[in-house]
Amino acid sequence: MSSNIFSDFDGYWDFVKRHIFKISVVLAAIFLSAVLVFLLIYNTYKKDLPSFEQLHNIEPSLITRVYAKDSTLLKQFYHEHRILISYDHIPAHLKNALLAVEDRRFYDHWGVDITGILRAVYIIFFTDDHIQGGSTITQQLARRLFLTPDQTLSRKIKEALTAIKLERNYSKNEIMAMYLNQSPFGSYTYGIQSAARYYFGKSTGELDIKEAATLVGLLKAPNRYNPFRFEERALGRRNVVLNSMVDFGVLAPEAADSIKLEPIGVIESEGNAYVGAYFTEMIRRYIEERYGADALYNSGYAIYTTLDYDMQLAAEMILHDMLDTLQANVEANHPPDDEDYTIPVEITEDGDTLREYKQIQGSLVCLDNKTGGIISMVGGRDFTESKFNRAIQAQRQPGSAFKPFVFTTAIDNGFSPTYKLNDSPVVIPIGQDEEWRPHNIDHTFRGKMTLREGLRASRNLIAIKLIMEPRVTPQQTVFYAHQMGIESPLNPVPSLAIGTSEVNLLELTAAYSTFPNGGIST
Repeated sequence: MSSNIFSDFDGYWDFVKRHIFKISVVLAAIFLSAVLVFLLIYNTYKKDLPSFEQLHNIEPSLITRVYAKDSTLLKQFYHEHRILISYDHIPAHLKNALLAVEDRRFYDHWGVDITGILRAVYIIFFTDDHIQGGSTITQQLARRLFLTPDQTLSRKIKEALTAIKLERNYSKNEIMAMYLNQSPFGSYTYGIQSAARYYFGKSTGELDIKEAATLVGLLKAPNRYNPFRFEERALGRRNVVLNSMVDFGVLAPEAADSIKLEPIGVIESEGNAYVGAYFTEMIRRYIEERYGADALYNSGYAIYTTLDYDMQLAAEMILHDMLDTLQANVEANHPPDDEDYTIPVEITEDGDTLREYKQIQGSLVCLDNKTGGIISMVGGRDFTESKFNRAIQAQRQPGSAFKPFVFTTAIDNGFSPTYKLNDSPVVIPIGQDEEWRPHNIDHTFRGKMTLREGLRASRNLIAIKLIMEPRVTPQQTVFYAHQMGIESPLNPVPSLAIGTSEVNLLELTAAYSTFPNGGIST
């Protein structure tokens, strides 16, 4: 037997020695043909491949966070919920799970695994299984960063060429870290760090083997294996990953069997209460208008604000309690069919109209007098029901709250607080054959009063007569109100004295800060 084997070997060797030149020519031709084919393919798709700048400026979409002044997180804005993590903070068992399932020859190939490609070709053409295969981690990263998921030959070629370019520009460890930071894990989470926090309430470095296998299992189909929605399916996929780790030699069979007995173990996140919703929406509008939507949702800004978290909680509670009290008073004093206080919601089969009470709304603003910074802001009863911010978007007549601007104009133009005016009836012409007869809220008159007393008692007729003084005038009052912080247009007429021109709450509050600041507007 042995002599026959050696004899056959000697025969083959003699054949090779006699035809060495021809064999060399054939091998060289095959090699050159392969090179020419590669160059032809490369030149064909070169224009569709990422440039040098694109390869070196890979910037994943990151979360923009809005913080209160004590660094309490208020709100996050993102298209993809992603928190970047470095390779050094990824535990070994997570890396091993990824390699076992996705690319066991990752550290041996140069972006494209020829063995994997040949295996995929064999599966597609010589078996009934047409499942896609053969893509390395680098190819998957190339597809996610620069290409589309289209199942076409041209896309696969561009994917392979892009993977080779990635391998030339980044180390294996960098590619693995990018892959884990870029990949989707379902439920709008992107990247392993966001996934670890979302599903298990911990950072990536704290994941155990069971949790790492669960997250790696999500990579195949994040929605299909979502453990919150399909626990049994996710459990089965996790166990497939564990089996792969055993087969890859990075996990003992006994350890895998023990882990398979454990439940999936995800933690349902309660999430943070949406505190300061109207305020953070104002921030969103500002950032988007000034820097653009792409910057807001993709750039990972950290926005620190002046909002006081504790005072915001108190402001929301105070306003809600006040609105509930007012609502109760309305419903106690007006019948459910009062059309001024109710709205129709349904018509019954009998033709009766069912009505419900209108919900009283309100707003609250608190500012830091020294800086003008917003300490708390509530724009309505419930942001989820009404996103209209009544603190900045609602124009309302300030009424008597405008009177201090009239008195400020007078004092700054030489009037003394002891200057007296007559709290008595007045008739003011307002147009052809029209006149205005203003009155006080109590419909009484008190005669001669000082400016100090007239402001303290909030007498309408004192304020109206004061604004009509030659040194005050409606025009001068408009100038002072704007200097103090009112931004809305004001109508320079006598009725301005009792707040008939509309303003919003934020500008009115800001203008009032001028008083404790000694006349300095913030």
